[in-house]
Amino acid sequence: MGATGATGNALLHSLLALGAPVRALTRTPHGPIPGMTGAHHPPVEVQYADAADPHSLRTAFKGAGQLFLTMANSPAQVELETRVIDIAAHAGIGHIVKISAPAAEPDSPVAISRGHHAVEEHLRASGLTHTILRPYAFMQNLLRLAPTVARGIILGTTGDAPCNHIDCRDIGDVAAAALTRPDITGGTYTLTGSEAVSYPGLASRLTALTGNQIRYVGLTPDELRHDLIHNAHMPTWLADHVTEIQQLATTRPETPTTTVIDILGRPPRTLDAFLHEHQAHFHR
Repeated sequence: MGATGATGNALLHSLLALGAPVRALTRTPHGPIPGMTGAHHPPVEVQYADAADPHSLRTAFKGAGQLFLTMANSPAQVELETRVIDIAAHAGIGHIVKISAPAAEPDSPVAISRGHHAVEEHLRASGLTHTILRPYAFMQNLLRLAPTVARGIILGTTGDAPCNHIDCRDIGDVAAAALTRPDITGGTYTLTGSEAVSYPGLASRLTALTGNQIRYVGLTPDELRHDLIHNAHMPTWLADHVTEIQQLATTRPETPTTTVIDILGRPPRTLDAFLHEHQAHFHR
């Protein structure tokens, strides 16, 4: 699922590189699949599927043996993902790889993470074989900082707290391994990059990369939430989520895991490499 999204699209490319049969599910089947244009790419079976449309799920799951379940965070996530799991089980899918969250706990201070815990519990109760991937913040989401970086600042509430990030392409590679290697099927894996970097540290790296002075500006949680709603135009629930995960980083120190190298036999992509690859986004 989510073949046009960050992790789903990364997985699609990983599976194609392995030569694995794959069906790309998307709510916009007639739109372009990122990175799939050009004659050098193999044809991909693309099919409409919407978690809010049970009939589309039943049709899309027909004949499939495994499912990659990833969905954009939203207030309806628990309802939608549990429906997907139930329909997948009824359709005969035997293994689900789910994207979850690091703090997926019943009493997590992050509301979205409590939702992921509820979905994980539903998946366990389904009796299906399942693999849980719990990635930290996507490096790709750092590109959303470009408007404030253009003003020479990064806003946050984390202070000097280290923060984990991971490239979505590494998540895709690990997910592909979970779908094609029985030796890691059925586990729960926390995924990070090779280092945890604070927001002031990120500002220093962007300063060196762009040649422009970028500084970290510390806000209170209420100030950050107000900025996200009124300046970044985020919906209230998403502004709450961003504020909650930043606060969690200050109360629960983040450290890298070795999961990516343990599974893939190579280190994860680095933050510096990602920033260099996308430096055009941050130039004023």
